[in-house]
Amino acid sequence: MEKKIRVLVAKSGLDGHDRGAKVIAAALRDAGMEVIYTGLRQTPEMIVEAAIQEDVDVIGISVLSGAHMTILPRIFNLMKEKGIDDVLLTGGGILPEEDINKLNEMGVGKLFTPGASTYEISDYIKEWVQNHPRN
Repeated sequence: MEKKIRVLVAKSGLDGHDRGAKVIAAALRDAGMEVIYTGLRQTPEMIVEAAIQEDVDVIGISVLSGAHMTILPRIFNLMKEKGIDDVLLTGGGILPEEDINKLNEMGVGKLFTPGASTYEISDYIKEWVQNHPRN
């Protein structure tokens, strides 16, 4: 039996808009993944701790607040500190192209903006996990 991809979907900071995160969570479940949705107002520390406890393959962050250049690097650095740098950090939201490029250069995975299809997101996750076996 093939192991299901485990994805943690989270909303960080004071951003209270979670419809998109819930849509993505449902789409990933429909694509055969196990999804853990942490809910609103999670700190980067809470997100990384949940990822460790749930032994996920992917952390997906939804950011609509404009705090992506603070939140995503903090989560990325905590992942390194906690030894889960073999987990994909991806996400999406209202993100300027310039910031997406900076985050990608840092090592954050592909980031999706409004209009991205749920198939594109699930295919990206499946391909990344297949090409990056965990330790």
